Amino acid sequence: MQPGILLFHIMIRYFTAGESHGPALSAIVEGVPAGVPVTPEAINQQLARRQQGYGRGGRMKIETDKAELLSGVRFGKTLGSPIALVIKNRDWENWTTAMNQFEQPDEEIAKITIPRPGHADLAGRIKYGFDDIRPVIERSSARETAARVAAGTLARIFLKALGIEIGSYVSAIGSAKEGAPDPQLAALLGEGGEAISRQADLSPVRMLDAGAEADALAAIDAAKEQGDTLGGIIEIFITGVPLGFGSYVQHDRRLDAELAAAIISIQAIKGVEIGTAFENAGKPGSQVHDEFHLSLESGVERATNRAGGLEGSMSSGQSIHLRAAMKPISSLISPLSSFDLETLQPTPSRFERSDTCAVPAAGVVAEAVIAPVIANALLAKLGGDHLEEILQRLNLYRESIRNTFRA
Repeated sequence: MQPGILLFHIMIRYFTAGESHGPALSAIVEGVPAGVPVTPEAINQQLARRQQGYGRGGRMKIETDKAELLSGVRFGKTLGSPIALVIKNRDWENWTTAMNQFEQPDEEIAKITIPRPGHADLAGRIKYGFDDIRPVIERSSARETAARVAAGTLARIFLKALGIEIGSYVSAIGSAKEGAPDPQLAALLGEGGEAISRQADLSPVRMLDAGAEADALAAIDAAKEQGDTLGGIIEIFITGVPLGFGSYVQHDRRLDAELAAAIISIQAIKGVEIGTAFENAGKPGSQVHDEFHLSLESGVERATNRAGGLEGSMSSGQSIHLRAAMKPISSLISPLSSFDLETLQPTPSRFERSDTCAVPAAGVVAEAVIAPVIANALLAKLGGDHLEEILQRLNLYRESIRNTFRA
C-alpha cells in the first residue's frame, strides 16, 4: 500500500492539463468537502489578479482568463465530488497550425533547436526524446499557473469559510526593496491575510512601501530597455490557523515541508524561507526563539514571530509567514550564450515572448498553491465531509485550545 493512501478520502488534490498555446488549460480538483459556496466570479477574480502587475508581457493583452466549472457544483455549492474546470486560451486561434493535436500540417513548422539558459528547454528535450523544444516550452511555461490559481482558489474559498485567510505582498524587485517590514503590516495582519493582498493590489508592483514601489517601477523600465528581466521576493501570510496543524511524527506530514514544496513548485521560484530563517541563522538562540507569555484573556501570547508561525513542523497559532525568492525570467530579449542542438555550434539563445517581471503575479500563484496544503492539514486533524460539520469540529477544537490555558 502506498504511503498516505488511507488519507486520500480526506485530501484535496488537483491535477492540471494543457499547453501554453493549446486550446485550453484544465484542472480536476478532488476532495473539496460538500457545501462550500463557489461562484465562477470568485475564481475569475483570482485569475484577474494573476494577470496584473507592472512588467508583464504581450500575452496578458491577449488573454482574459475565465474559468468554466463543468462538474462538482450544484446550485452554487460544492457536492464533495471531483470539480472539473476549464480556462480557454484565446491565443489558440493563432497557434492552430503549430500546435495541431492530430494532423501534421502541410507547411513546414520551424523546429526550435536553441535552448535558453535557465529554462527547461535543454533537459526537457533530452529527457522526453523530442527533436523540437516547442513541446517543452508549452508545458513548462508559467501559463500553467492559471489552472493552479483556479484549482487553489477552491481550497482558498473553503478556508475563508472557516476563518483562515491567505495574502501576500512583494518586498523586493531586483535591487528595489523595502528597508524594513512595512509599519502597516501588523494592522493588516490583524484584519486577516486577505487585507494584505487588498492593500498590495493597489500597487502596480504589489508593494506596500511607496519608496520601494517607485524604485521597482524604475528598475523594471530600465531592465526592459536593456532587454533584461528581474526577479524578487514575495512575502506570504496565512492567518487564522489554529495551533497544532501538521505533525512531527513523519517527514511527509510536516507542515513546513509541505508548504515549502508547494511554493518551490511554482515556475521560477528558487528559494523558500519560513519567517526570518536566514537572518535567524546568524543570531544566537536567545535572539531567535519566540518566548511564551500567558494571558488570562487570550492564552499564549508572543511578542515576536521569528519562527514564521511554524514550530516543530506544526502551526504555532501565530500567523504563518513564508518568503519566496523568484529568479529573473529566463527568456531575454538580449540573448545569452547558447548552442544549436542540430549543428552543435555556438549561437545566441532565442527569445520566446515573455514578461520583464512577473514577481507580482507569482505572489498570487503562491497564495493559491498553499491553500490546499493548509486545507489538507485541517482535514487531517478534524476530518469531515461537509462544511457545516467541519466548522463545528473546528470551533470545538479552538475552544479546547482556549480551555487549555484557563485556570
